[in-house]
Amino acid sequence: MSTAPPLVLTVAGSDSGGGAGIQADLKTMLALGVHGMSVLTAVTAQNSRGVHGVWELPEEAVRAQYRAVVDDIGVHAVKTGMLATAPLVETVAALLAGTPGVPVVVDPVGVSKHGDPLLAASALDAVRTKLLPLATVATPNLDEVTQLLDLHVVYEGDMRRAAEGILSYGPSWVLIKGGHLPTGREAVDLLTDGEEEHWLRAPRHDNRHTHGTGCTLASAIASGLAKGLPVPEAVRAAKEYVTGAIASGFALGEGIGPVDHGWRFRG
Repeated sequence: MSTAPPLVLTVAGSDSGGGAGIQADLKTMLALGVHGMSVLTAVTAQNSRGVHGVWELPEEAVRAQYRAVVDDIGVHAVKTGMLATAPLVETVAALLAGTPGVPVVVDPVGVSKHGDPLLAASALDAVRTKLLPLATVATPNLDEVTQLLDLHVVYEGDMRRAAEGILSYGPSWVLIKGGHLPTGREAVDLLTDGEEEHWLRAPRHDNRHTHGTGCTLASAIASGLAKGLPVPEAVRAAKEYVTGAIASGFALGEGIGPVDHGWRFRG
């Protein structure tokens, strides 16, 4: 009988198109050799053209899923994604606070790739004060930085101010994702804990099919942490994985297709 691989739990919404959310998380975890488990927070009707409906699950359903997994199977790392409402953010934060010693990757999902809102404005304060203080790594993109800090990152140098602002809410590390910056042929991210600073650069691929990049990156980081990697190594490995997934992204439907979570198997 084989030994179980590292255990990673995603707490996030469903993407019926299979490119982001819970579906992307579990595909990433499988590709990276960990056992993925899930707590579903919301169901979306979603395809390559956008989000056509969102239905949040009751808080008791989220709580029951989490307890069922953690109390029986256990967990080595947790990744949070779409939490939708303030009550769900607070519920998940309370669950995480009751699971000490487990690294947590917080992807503060605010909007979809198509610009559809996935987090109520009334939930922002709960994210700032309840969820971010529990994060081992927080992974906001530039739109989420604007939501959380009312700060517009225009230049690469602005990323330091963004990192300082997010760190002020208490996460151990922050990864500011600069993929939308006009930085030419490179996609630039900044990882810092306020003392160490790591600039992560990767080739920018001419591929519009990038649905699910944020979910994929956060899940890849959580997978690395579950394997025992230090934060900088886990983030570097995740960046390498998602860069390959973006390069292999494919058309699906009539809009924006997903990244290819299985690119290494087909390489």
